[in-house]
Amino acid sequence: MKKKIAIHWFRQDLRLQDNPALYHASQHQNVLPVYILDDLNAGENQMGAASKLWLFHSLSSLSNSLNGKLFIANGNPIEVFQNLTQEYEIEAIYWNRCYEPWRIKRDIQIKEQLFSIGIEVKSFNGSLLWEPWQVQKKDGTPYTVFTPFYRKGCLNAPAPRLPYNLPEKLNLCDISNLDANIKKLDLLPQIPWDAEVIKSWEIGEAGAQKCLTTFLEHGIENYKEGRNFPAQQSVSRLSPYLHFGEISPNQIWSACMGREMTDHMDHFCSELGWREFSHSLLYFNPDITYQNLQSKFDTFPWNSDLTLLTAWQKGQTGIPMVDAGMRELWQTGYMHNRVRMIVGSFLVKNLRLHWKHGERWFWDTLFDADMANNAASWQWIAGCGADAAPYFRIFNPVTQGQKFDPKGHYIRRFIPEISALPDKYLFAPWEAPEHILQEAHINLGKTYPLPIVDLKQSRINALEAFKLLSL
Repeated sequence: MKKKIAIHWFRQDLRLQDNPALYHASQHQNVLPVYILDDLNAGENQMGAASKLWLFHSLSSLSNSLNGKLFIANGNPIEVFQNLTQEYEIEAIYWNRCYEPWRIKRDIQIKEQLFSIGIEVKSFNGSLLWEPWQVQKKDGTPYTVFTPFYRKGCLNAPAPRLPYNLPEKLNLCDISNLDANIKKLDLLPQIPWDAEVIKSWEIGEAGAQKCLTTFLEHGIENYKEGRNFPAQQSVSRLSPYLHFGEISPNQIWSACMGREMTDHMDHFCSELGWREFSHSLLYFNPDITYQNLQSKFDTFPWNSDLTLLTAWQKGQTGIPMVDAGMRELWQTGYMHNRVRMIVGSFLVKNLRLHWKHGERWFWDTLFDADMANNAASWQWIAGCGADAAPYFRIFNPVTQGQKFDPKGHYIRRFIPEISALPDKYLFAPWEAPEHILQEAHINLGKTYPLPIVDLKQSRINALEAFKLLSL
């Protein structure tokens, strides 16, 4: 007689603690933990190279936590489950919900097919503080402006649930043909570039908890102001852990609620609220990843010079604050939030390249490449999204650098070839007298690029293009 098995399907919840689906699956006598890489249904939304790298190490950590009993598969999940049901008596499958449109469509089909063959399926909220449908206006429509969404909607909704404890008893299956080989997913780069990129991260559930503890003990005290200064250690860097579910928003929220609610703490909690807002926008606007939320931007005269895009991607624009951000991204898989706004504004306004180019590049290079956050944030900076920054709000990367990196620590870290410049000229090397450049061993156009656009003129051109939308 075959033993009855309950499957827990790991997705964007690569942790054991506060995992609702795993907790409920553990009530069964035998639990088979499964991870399936589904590039088939993902289509153009397959993970980028940086995400795959993080996933490899995250799955390795998770597998170790499960004593090597994580079943690994690659392909269409329904086929994987059907194969398992032919070999074993699968009585139930549990998972935590995901909110990307392609996953929602796929999961509905999987539920229907599993129900049709008599398998119980249960899904849970393991990724958000509030489900998108829980936070709506009084008339039943979704919010399109962040502040009322968070202050009126979220904070007046039922409080987020407390984190689940670690399952008291988790009887993992010993099955004869357990495939736990993560390498077969082909997640690592063909040409090794990953060693340097991951060295500043401890990937996995334990690393996520350490990151949260360090931030709450040392980073939160100056968060509201300090989060704008990229050279300071005043941000949490929790976003990759949140995206892969190595830590849940409920664990973070609960840890915050257990401390004094200062202005800094309130501001940090509102950033968790922005994550909720992004997921709400994606849920109610499933085409947000490619369609302007404000349709008037559909006729915007975007630039088509992709040589400008290449310079931006490589951190070779000749604008130090922009280049430092793009190099931080390339070297660490991460970019400071203030700098994300600066490089985003430069791409869509000074270069007038479509925000989709930036969204795709971030998708491929960010460890925290989350569909909801990525799309909502790029539409925000481009001025075409919900509650967007007005298009005429154009960040000046020179003055932004002078204000938020006044000693040049951030720029000098990522652009060592101009590090010898005095602070006065560090943010705009093209303004430095020739003798200053020579003393710093800088030959503009050779050792460091000349600006690929004139900041003043490109700003004027962007505003003139925007005016055409209002005619």
